[in-house]
Amino acid sequence: MGKRLLGNSFSIFVTRLTQSITTFALSAFIARLLGAYELGQYLLAFGYYFIFMSLASQGVKVLFTRELSRHPEQTPTYLVSGTLLQLLFSTIAYAVLVLIVYFLPYQDNTTLVCYVMGLTIFPFSLSNISEAIFQSKEKMYLITATTVPVYILRLPVMIWAMQAGYGVVGLSLVMFFSEILILFFQWGLLLRSVMPCWKIDRAFIRQSVQSVRTFVAIEGVSVINARMQILILSVLGGEVIVGLYGAIMQLMQPFDILSTSLTVGVFPSISKAVDLGQHKQRQLAEMSMEMLLMVSLPLVTALIFFGKELLNLVYHRPDFGNAAVPLAIVSLGLIASSYIRPLSYLLVANRLEHINMREVMVTTTLTGITGIILISQFQLMGAAVCVLLMRFISLGQYVYGVSFNLFSVRFWKSLKRPLLITALMTLVFWVLESHVQEILKITTISTVVYLLLVGAMVTFQAGGVRVVYTKLLQK
Repeated sequence: MGKRLLGNSFSIFVTRLTQSITTFALSAFIARLLGAYELGQYLLAFGYYFIFMSLASQGVKVLFTRELSRHPEQTPTYLVSGTLLQLLFSTIAYAVLVLIVYFLPYQDNTTLVCYVMGLTIFPFSLSNISEAIFQSKEKMYLITATTVPVYILRLPVMIWAMQAGYGVVGLSLVMFFSEILILFFQWGLLLRSVMPCWKIDRAFIRQSVQSVRTFVAIEGVSVINARMQILILSVLGGEVIVGLYGAIMQLMQPFDILSTSLTVGVFPSISKAVDLGQHKQRQLAEMSMEMLLMVSLPLVTALIFFGKELLNLVYHRPDFGNAAVPLAIVSLGLIASSYIRPLSYLLVANRLEHINMREVMVTTTLTGITGIILISQFQLMGAAVCVLLMRFISLGQYVYGVSFNLFSVRFWKSLKRPLLITALMTLVFWVLESHVQEILKITTISTVVYLLLVGAMVTFQAGGVRVVYTKLLQK
């Protein structure tokens, strides 16, 4: 199981990492070639697309993954009838997106970008069905094989579109057609191993609609909570402030990708461990939290030391460097996120998703109220403080839910090794800040030192160099 878990997590990590790198690079190129206003347009349109795509499909994906993990013989029905259900949800989601954007006070060109980007809801949501099947069969490498090449190829196409003068609308069209290509590849792979049941199963659709409602609400409200700051900023601050906020959040993407990859990879194992008792589930959850803290704590420290230099390097414009303090504030929320994702999936695996639902409702309500107050007064700084507050409020609810229904969360067990690594890296950052001026050299040296420290710790935990070497030879 360990090899399979590692392989699945690695496959999803590669997919998410590629997506993160290309998205990060795209944001940097938009800022450099077009400016903060156009970056704000793109991120606002992508925010609306992401919200309504999540409402239409993410809950369906979680439900289908869980059910197909237990009942793989129903795959043909899920493929055809599930796709039809997903198409219906996508149509409703796009119609609502158009109505909301139409009535909000955006510039005409921003409204058009939102409409075009929103079309991507359809191919992305439909491909979520095929990905749920791959994930339930624990064949995540098929997701990687069908998405990574497209992610890599569409970046130079998007750069060409900007240089050719097609603007943000052109970028949105490239996004739409690239997701159609991914859907085509995934269905091609599925049809080689799955014989579709071309009969529409109305009973299945009715049952799925009833079962998915909680998941749709959880995933949808959760993503609204995550993107609400951009929506509030777009109305109270404008596209330029949205661009600066988006630039900050893009620097959080590497950790978010790692977090998603690890938790999605471990989710089938946690679901299967429900029947084996809480000890195994606790072991898997604590392993996930420790691995995420091993990354988040040193990353937070690095952004506090070198956040301004990193913003100037990536976006190459002085106005982006002024967002260093909000960047440091937002990064502190990664500590809470290291616990939130594993605990969230743990609750879903135990059919306690009503707790997730309660959490997202409470957090989203507080985010809306707090966000409007803080952003109206402090603009970008207010949005950063709001993000940090909401992350820890969310963490508190998940810890209470798991502790009350399953088992207590042992914070020290997951914190002790990450804190040791962070203390050593803090010393490294302090030395680099005093003696090295170039941010690229600082990044390279600190990354190498970090990998050496983590490698040494893992080797020590495994029993020493000789034990690890012996195990490698046996493999």
